[in-house]
Amino acid sequence: MLPQPPPSIEIEFTERCDREHARVCGDSRPPRLLQRLGAWRDARLVRHALKVAGEPGLVLDLACGSGRFWPVLAEHVNRVILASDHSQPMLDHARTHHPGTLLKRVKTFQGSAFSIGLSANAVDCIFCLELFRHVRCSEVRSILLREFHRVSRDTVIVSVSAGTPVEDEFRRAGFKILNYQEFLPGSRLRCVYVLRKRG
Repeated sequence: MLPQPPPSIEIEFTERCDREHARVCGDSRPPRLLQRLGAWRDARLVRHALKVAGEPGLVLDLACGSGRFWPVLAEHVNRVILASDHSQPMLDHARTHHPGTLLKRVKTFQGSAFSIGLSANAVDCIFCLELFRHVRCSEVRSILLREFHRVSRDTVIVSVSAGTPVEDEFRRAGFKILNYQEFLPGSRLRCVYVLRKRG
């Protein structure tokens, strides 16, 4: 069976994120303990990944959604954040979720993760946690990885569902693995990988 066309994958992912975000935004109750612990652990994983990647100065957050990770990405005071999403309405909505001081450091643009509207070697690091993890097809992941390899001059940070055999895909796309961490050791949930371009 042939892989789905990449645009349909982004549309499905955007619709799922829109539904989830609408549910969260519409819930006036404070986050539950497990949600708070999950967000805390995600932030720790991202901080560690950025440290392993050498604290990149120019980061592209792909399929950024509501900018969930922008506060963590912005903890490094000299870091510039580019953020792209397939959905312009989501990008517009993201700007209502963060203070102006943070938004001054984030430049958003609508685009596809499969065809990033930037030149080769344009950014220090590509950061793509949610979309990459939801791509189940190896051939489609390979398309993403080739585009990440083109646009990043150094590193890529991605998340995958634990147990997904992706390490050979990373190597075939021209990356070496610097580090990976499980969300919870032995949990079979998800892992965050830090990759570096070879050569």
